[in-house]
Amino acid sequence: MPTAAPSTPAITHVALTVRDLSVSVPWYEAVLDASPVLDEDTGPFRHVVFAAGTTLLGLHQFPDPQEGDFDERRVGLDHVAFGAADRAQLEQWAVRLEGLGVDHGKIVDAHYGSGLGFRDPDGIQLEIFAPPS
Repeated sequence: MPTAAPSTPAITHVALTVRDLSVSVPWYEAVLDASPVLDEDTGPFRHVVFAAGTTLLGLHQFPDPQEGDFDERRVGLDHVAFGAADRAQLEQWAVRLEGLGVDHGKIVDAHYGSGLGFRDPDGIQLEIFAPPS
């Protein structure tokens, strides 16, 4: 019989595979208003890493990428959500994204919180999410 987990572990990092770091890195720098904390070639891939709060967000580029576009309906990743304090902050994010020329959806309100969806240069679905008020 397995032993109980000591505690629910935090998510320490998320890695996204992108087509072209020369396109994705400046885009993420602008949207996150942050510089990477790491940029290295590991051999199998090159990655650039951003600190998003206490979670690291890695962008990976492989020398032999597989064809196909991101599709959240395919088994695997659906989206990555960044946290906002409240709905007012989501409204600020909408203005910021508009100022950067980043297309986004409307803020969607639900009983479990509110979200603002948008996509990165590779079509990876991203979201800013706020808990319910």
